[in-house]
Amino acid sequence: MNTMSRPPWKPDWSGFVIAALLSIVILLPLVNVAIWAFTEVWRYPAVIPQKFGFRFWRDVLARNDVWDAMSTSLSLAAIVTALSAVICLPASYAFARMNFPGRNLFFMSFLTVYAFPKFGLYITIAAIFIGLGLIGNFWGVVLIQLVSTLMFMVWIPVSAFQNVDGRQEDAARDVGASPLRVFWSITLPQVMPAISAAVLLTFVNTFYETEVSWLIGAPEVRTVPLLMIRFINSELVVQYGAILSLIMWVPSVALLIAVRRFLGAQALGRALGA
Repeated sequence: MNTMSRPPWKPDWSGFVIAALLSIVILLPLVNVAIWAFTEVWRYPAVIPQKFGFRFWRDVLARNDVWDAMSTSLSLAAIVTALSAVICLPASYAFARMNFPGRNLFFMSFLTVYAFPKFGLYITIAAIFIGLGLIGNFWGVVLIQLVSTLMFMVWIPVSAFQNVDGRQEDAARDVGASPLRVFWSITLPQVMPAISAAVLLTFVNTFYETEVSWLIGAPEVRTVPLLMIRFINSELVVQYGAILSLIMWVPSVALLIAVRRFLGAQALGRALGA
């Protein structure tokens, strides 16, 4: 029996070099932040820190303004994400599954938020909020943050609702399932990865947002990113900023792990376009 010899496998070194360079660009700043967070003494021209320790961690965690800022950031992200889901997910379903006058025009209007410099839009909204007494107000920050969530909470679920297998829905109706049962048992499981991805991106985007919190909330509403900027600019302690950066990663990483465990890595990857 004749067998065709397979050509020997050759590694693609160009792809390896590109991946390695990309990893360095992405990971090196993260590694540097992690090192600074546990550094007590690092003086030039030393290549590595002369002393590691937790002294600055104790200083940061003992500050009331850190815990207040963390509570504000978590509350803000959770409330904005919940309100955005309640408002935008029904709109996503309507845009994907219903025909009504002006549907395409309204749908495209959500994209216009990202077609112009957002800071200019926020300035205009801030002028309105001044008259409404929402400057320096927690709920003023919540309202303007909702504007930033439209892309995630409308566009991502719309494509998922459009790709639902209609044959399964028709089969469920044929055997007598009610519209609510069809949605709960057939439609929702198929779109849940996309909804979870939208929720994850909305929460992370809101938690790390800086411009709106400064423009609308300052000085009364202080989030962790604003506090970190103050530490870096005013107190000039690099370790404070590094420690806050690590602390800020915890909620988003925990949420990502929870979503991966609930949905599976492949489903989440498809929802995120990976």
